[in-house]
Amino acid sequence: MKTKNFNTKSLKLAAAAAVVLSLTACGGASPQAGAVAPTYELTEKTAAPTGELDKLSWSLYAEPYSLDYAYAFDFPDNQVLANTCESLLRLNPDMSVSPGLATKFENPTPTTWVYTIRENVKFHDGSTMGADDVVASLKRHLDPAVGSFWYSAFANVKSIKKTSTNQVTVTTTKPDAILNESLSGAPGVIESAAFLKKAGGDYGNANGGVNCTGPFELKDWRSGEKLSFERFDGYWDTKNAAKAKELEFVVMTDPVARVNAFKSGEIDGGWMPPANAIGELDASGAGKVYFGTNSAVQSLIVTNTQGPLGNPEVRKALLMSIDRTGLVAAAEAGYAKRTNALSAESVWGAADEATQQAAFGELTDYPYDVEAAAKIIQEQGVAGQEITITTAPMGNNFAVVAQATAAAAESIGLKAVINTVTPNAYTALFSDPEARKGTDLVYTNWYLSIGDPLEMFSILRTGDFSNYGNFSDAAYDKTVNEALGTLDTDKRFAKSARAQKILNEDLPWLPLYEVPTILWMNDKITGASPSVNHLYYPWAAQIGAK
Repeated sequence: MKTKNFNTKSLKLAAAAAVVLSLTACGGASPQAGAVAPTYELTEKTAAPTGELDKLSWSLYAEPYSLDYAYAFDFPDNQVLANTCESLLRLNPDMSVSPGLATKFENPTPTTWVYTIRENVKFHDGSTMGADDVVASLKRHLDPAVGSFWYSAFANVKSIKKTSTNQVTVTTTKPDAILNESLSGAPGVIESAAFLKKAGGDYGNANGGVNCTGPFELKDWRSGEKLSFERFDGYWDTKNAAKAKELEFVVMTDPVARVNAFKSGEIDGGWMPPANAIGELDASGAGKVYFGTNSAVQSLIVTNTQGPLGNPEVRKALLMSIDRTGLVAAAEAGYAKRTNALSAESVWGAADEATQQAAFGELTDYPYDVEAAAKIIQEQGVAGQEITITTAPMGNNFAVVAQATAAAAESIGLKAVINTVTPNAYTALFSDPEARKGTDLVYTNWYLSIGDPLEMFSILRTGDFSNYGNFSDAAYDKTVNEALGTLDTDKRFAKSARAQKILNEDLPWLPLYEVPTILWMNDKITGASPSVNHLYYPWAAQIGAK
């Protein structure tokens, strides 16, 4: 539904009231003036379990769009898929990469990657994985009929061929610095070639299902309710065999209901609990909240460059009108930090100290200054023009960011409309151009799948699938393409720092803040690593009884 347009003063008051109400909805308290921001420590890994579980129940804030790895592009999809389908490589908690379904990966020439395929790996139907399955799985990303959301990861791929009984060679048209790392995520998932052919158009949905190699096997998908899995006893990685006999994902779109289910023990755990409920959850004595490495930045995506936000000066004015420090307190209860970058600091670990400093320390800051921002709006001749902010009822942060952005826009002379859609409709915004029509801004918690900022920068090149606002800058494209073709780490990150600076100047997306990965587990379970790698690593297999 859409909110009405208010005059500047009344909308500011309404937004402030909405912030306070949202913060108290889950029992949290609104931030007090001068309050000290909460402190937290990152946990690398929780205590090892001492026993098995008959059943592990987990919450999802939305139903997966698909379990077809070609379309798994969001948090619900990938946190489920990671436990039943595996990739050629594994993404570790520190964002490094190690062998997975490939025991070895080599780069004999700048344009060649050779993968040795693990032997004696079984799919859930009992058939044996081979090089033909790897070729068929990877080639789907190149098939226009499939329309893979991960096509950009394969943009430089010339061929994917079986070069021996258990060897696959990927050849690129030019050096590609992040292709190999990308195969530790959804782009590298391996499915049975025979099953892909048999399932056809139903592959990955509630009717067709999947048939992969992971520690859990899909047994039932009740659309809108839950997905049920059983432990796969034929799993190849016996050291990481599942501790739970059954795994159930319950779709719970209401954040209040999720928190109550955590406290009551109805649900054992969940990723991304509402930040404003962290104090309440910790105080409940029913379990613990953990914080871990994240690769995400919370941003506002400009999806319509035909409206007023097509002007970079207007985008700057809007960012200056948002009190991002206050937003961290109101939207995330202080469990975040304001940023001017579209990439998280965690994905710059391979860069030298000077490059990291340049990537973040040399960025232009856009301080909170309503008066200066309003002046820009007048000078650009867009006063009174309307923007639509699309959001969904998926957590306190969504509501607060939408209200705060609307209030900020109105405060500098723009008009603002908030369009609230269902969680599933919100997910569709990131895959369907038709769904984005009529929307100017979308709030996103955009994570990277690898430990390299180039994944972020590559999607904002002209014409990329995830370049939702059709941002186009020749100098930017040139810089990113050069970085992607640079295999020397230091030189590549230096070019990435330049790309980050261009984004900081043009603001195709408006960076707001960074948050840690947040995990809730009740006091009956343990074992998970609270890292963003849970989107591509079989994390649920690690969890067992305390």
